[in-house]
Amino acid sequence: MIDIQVRIHDRFSVEFKIGYLVKKDRPHTDFMLNAWMFLPDKLDINAATYTKKQFYRDVKSDIRLITPIYSLEELANEEALPFQFLAVAFNELADEPTAENLQEAEYQVKMFCTIARSAVRRAAERVWLYTDTGERAEAIGRYEEQVRRIVGQYRELRDLLPEEGKGEEARLSHGFGEEFLSNQIEYHTFELLKKLKRRDEACLSRVQGNLLEMVREEIAYRRSRGWAVIEKNSPDRNRTVLYRLRMLQTYMENHLFLNANRKKDGAVAEQVSFSIAAGISMIFATAIAFSFQQKYGNFTMPLFVALVVSYMLKDRIKELTRYYFVHRLAKKYFDNKTVISIKDKPIGWIKEGVDFITEDHVPEEVMEKRDRSDLLEATNRHTTEKIILYRTLVRIDGQTLDECNQHEVSGIHNIQRFNVSSFILKMHNREMPLEVPDDKGGYETVLGERTYYINLLMQLKSEEKIDYKRFRLILSRNGIEGIEKL
Repeated sequence: MIDIQVRIHDRFSVEFKIGYLVKKDRPHTDFMLNAWMFLPDKLDINAATYTKKQFYRDVKSDIRLITPIYSLEELANEEALPFQFLAVAFNELADEPTAENLQEAEYQVKMFCTIARSAVRRAAERVWLYTDTGERAEAIGRYEEQVRRIVGQYRELRDLLPEEGKGEEARLSHGFGEEFLSNQIEYHTFELLKKLKRRDEACLSRVQGNLLEMVREEIAYRRSRGWAVIEKNSPDRNRTVLYRLRMLQTYMENHLFLNANRKKDGAVAEQVSFSIAAGISMIFATAIAFSFQQKYGNFTMPLFVALVVSYMLKDRIKELTRYYFVHRLAKKYFDNKTVISIKDKPIGWIKEGVDFITEDHVPEEVMEKRDRSDLLEATNRHTTEKIILYRTLVRIDGQTLDECNQHEVSGIHNIQRFNVSSFILKMHNREMPLEVPDDKGGYETVLGERTYYINLLMQLKSEEKIDYKRFRLILSRNGIEGIEKL
């Protein structure tokens, strides 16, 4: 199964979070993702102005494990596996303060904190499953109670660590985890409060006091530990806090990221095809030379002319043959192949390729889902949309993935951020003056917003089914204005 989430990452980047969920009872699971990007002709993006190298420059990929899933209720129980693994690691470090046990303790801190962060986020989102205000308020009350219990139990584990040697280093990691969790609780609680303010003010009035009290307690705790907190009138506009938040997130998540060795796909086959092309052209040139030599003899003008002409044709034949082989290979091979591994143990690979294609090479069902308007169809008779096809083939060994992890890991995430800066270079200004009649018998000028639409159709293929997703990216000269799921 393939799961995909799309969101605006920043002003010029859109993020695709693609989850590949594997089956553990098979040697490997295969997935395929095809994405057709329909670009307006006005952007002047085509094979001549936008190369493969530029496309891959605009795409940033992070490949990581899907965070093990625990509910907030499960995690609030001190018998939960993440707590048990963490306690065992701390006790073993206290008994034998070795570098190996310190590394294990640090790993368990990171794993616990990322699991807890995901549980807090999902619990905050799940309150919207309740339509009744009273039931929603009760769910938020449970959220607050369970968050307090989890944080309290995590902080108590610090007492298991010795205060000197390796224990001191482990305490430092534990402290990073405390700070990370405290910040995440504050962030997701404020997100919950903001949604309640927009969607359920009656529920907000019932729960706001308790939630804000929990946030204040976390802020006071961080301040007591000497950690940076957000200030209303910060001299540096909370630059230090934001920097530390980013560093903490990187530190806590780096155990989830997989080793990725990227190389060109089909390099050997390409070189073999080039050698064949060179051989064919040489056979032609040699055959011409031999035949003219037999007929006219050595050191004659006809032989000289024949050698020059055969050399000229040889190069053309070589290039045409190479072109033929390259395009034939492109149907079987991809641009890149990335081998993914955990601690140098391969668990699968990802192949990717990108090309500009014409409309007659787009499957009929994709064009139907593209659903162009009548006006666009009429315009396309003269200036057609440009189409980029990005294809991905993924293979994951679920059994090896399971062997490499203590927790139940359902698969991997391929988080891709696509930067659209190359697409806005030739856009018009965002604002355009427009005139409308006023109420006084004259007219006035208003500002309109000029936008461009990029339609994205994704075909998700797994061993069970084929699914389609359609998104529309709204761009202007100022960057990304929005994204719509159609």
